[in-house]
Amino acid sequence: MRVAVVSDIHANYHALEAVLAEVTAEAPDEVWCLGDVVGYGPDPNRCCELVRDCADLCLAGNHDLAVLGRLRLEDFNDDAAAAARWTQSVLSDESRDFLEGLEPRARRADVALVHGSPLDPVWDYVLSEEGARRSLELVSEPLLLVGHSHVALRIRSAGGTLSGGLGVAGDEIDLNSGRWLLNPGSVGQPRAGDPRAAWLLLDLDAGRAWFRRTVYAIASTQAGVRAAGLPEALAVRLALGQ
Repeated sequence: MRVAVVSDIHANYHALEAVLAEVTAEAPDEVWCLGDVVGYGPDPNRCCELVRDCADLCLAGNHDLAVLGRLRLEDFNDDAAAAARWTQSVLSDESRDFLEGLEPRARRADVALVHGSPLDPVWDYVLSEEGARRSLELVSEPLLLVGHSHVALRIRSAGGTLSGGLGVAGDEIDLNSGRWLLNPGSVGQPRAGDPRAAWLLLDLDAGRAWFRRTVYAIASTQAGVRAAGLPEALAVRLALGQ
């Protein structure tokens, strides 16, 4: 089975549209989303509609839960909280119903999926060797997919040791060479210095994975952020990949 994995779309319709065009060209059997469909960006309803229509599996992220009122906005930074309040004011009933049906973790055959980490699927970030080790110890599946950090990662556990690091565009992974923790990176608000939308392609039958990056109309999303009156920092950071 071939699967396209996306995460952390954050209401960035232009990024999502560009990624899905490339996903369609790959003709995967399924599309999986690791959460945070909304938050930060200016197009929550269009993004919810696209993900609802194309994703065979979608997790809930912390920003999704915040917009639904399930998490305290006081626990978010000022820009994220402001974006969540704005999103609450424009979210359609259809989008709310879609988000209400999501959970922050799932399993598919030999794959564990969480938005954050197995320790805390909503809030915990996997950004260190210790975090990766602990996460892999908490699941039995040979492949663990995480999102949340917006940083593409490829961490292998084999022979009691960990290896790997950032997932770079074009990287190809042999999933049969050990147990793996993979983060596809963010579609809508990439970090680690590359502003292109990030996603992951899996071939679970062949045991291969590929990190992908997609160019999109950053200026169009920035214009949407500003037109919505969202914090300026949320527009500026898109061009920096930070």
